[in-house]
Amino acid sequence: MPKVKLYDFVDPADAECVRREVELTMVEHFPDYKGLLFKRAFEDVEKLFFGMYPGYKASNTKYHDFEHTCSVVLASVRLIYGAMVEGKVFSEEDVVKGLLSALFHDVGLIQTEDDTIGTGAKYTVGHEERSIQFMRENLNGDLPEEDIEDIADCIRCTILVMSPAKVAFRSESMRMMGYCLGSADLLAQIADRYYLEKLLLLFEEFKEAKLPGYATPLDLLLKTRNFYQDVARKRLDNDLDKVDRHMAAYFSKRWNVDRDLYTEAIHRNLDYLDGILSGCKDDLDCFLASLRRGGLSVDILR
Repeated sequence: MPKVKLYDFVDPADAECVRREVELTMVEHFPDYKGLLFKRAFEDVEKLFFGMYPGYKASNTKYHDFEHTCSVVLASVRLIYGAMVEGKVFSEEDVVKGLLSALFHDVGLIQTEDDTIGTGAKYTVGHEERSIQFMRENLNGDLPEEDIEDIADCIRCTILVMSPAKVAFRSESMRMMGYCLGSADLLAQIADRYYLEKLLLLFEEFKEAKLPGYATPLDLLLKTRNFYQDVARKRLDNDLDKVDRHMAAYFSKRWNVDRDLYTEAIHRNLDYLDGILSGCKDDLDCFLASLRRGGLSVDILR
C-alpha cells in the first residue's frame, strides 16, 4: 500500500472540502456546532478573492490567493483539533474566533475598486492591519467588539517581524488560537506540495513590495532552507511555543495515521530543493526543468 501523504486527505484547492473538514472536526468536539457565522464569513471571503465582493477587485497577488487562505484555515483547525485531542480545553466561541482569524488573515492584500496602481502585493508590509480593518467591517454586528479584537490579536501573530509575545491577549485560550494561526501560516506555506514553484510567485510579490533580501528568484530558492531553519523553525519553537507539536494528534485521531504529515512534507520539499541545487549549480535551464510540478509557470526565472 502506498505511503499516504499530506494531500491525500483534504485538498486546500477545494474550498468546499476545506469548509466541510472544519465543520466535521468542530462537530466532533462541539456536537451542537452549527457554524452559521463561519460559513457566511467563508462565503464572503471567497467572493472577495474572486472579485464578487462589493467595492473590491479580485485578488491579483501571485502567491497569496484563496487556496493559500484555505490551506491556512485547514492547518489551523488541524492544530486546534490536535490540541483538544491532547487535553487542551477551549470554548466553541474561542475556536470559532481562531478559525475566523485564519480566514481573514490575508484579505488586506486585496485592492479596492478605485485602487488602480500595481497589485495588492504592494501592501505586503502592513497588510495584517488592512486585513483586520476588513474583518472588523465584515463582522460588525455579528460579534461583540471584544471578540472582534480577539480575532485582530490572532491575526497579528502572522506578522513575522513581530514577536507574538507583544500581543496583549485577553485570555490564554485566545493566545493559543493566535499561536495556532501563526504556526499554521508557516506550516501551510512550507508544506505545500508546490512550495518551490510558488516561491517564484512569492518573489514577484516581494519585488513589488520592495522587500530587501532577495536579488533574484534563484536567490530566494538558494536561501529557502536557511529561512526554514533560522526563521520559521525558530519562530515555531520559540515564539509560538511549539504548538505545531499538536499536528500529529490530529492525524492520529482523525485519520488513524501516526505521523505528522506537515513535517514530512516540509522535509520532502527541502530535500527536493537540495537535490536541485546540488545537481543544477548555475544551470538555469536545469532549474526550469526541475520546477514544473503542478503546471505552474516558471517563466519569471528567464
